[in-house]
Amino acid sequence: MSSPITTVTPAGAPRRVSPPTKHQLALMIWLAVFPTLTVLNLALGDWLTTLPPVLRTFVLATVAVPIVIYGFMPQLHKIRAHLLTRTAAHQHP
Repeated sequence: MSSPITTVTPAGAPRRVSPPTKHQLALMIWLAVFPTLTVLNLALGDWLTTLPPVLRTFVLATVAVPIVIYGFMPQLHKIRAHLLTRTAAHQHP
């Protein structure tokens, strides 16, 4: 389980954002995985078609997982925290 993200509100006070729900996390993962796999398939498609399906999947997963975990997911967590903090600030002026 991930720890809460601390953000700074517009007033400058730190605010902790709870971890995403399962549904939010599923959406975030989909938002990271789909474009990653699409780009990889477009970039490596010709080369991948020569590989057996299991090896093709292994190559895609080996390249895609680090991109998603270390590249996109931290950014999506920050965006989510920013949106939640911004929404909370508008609800409690």
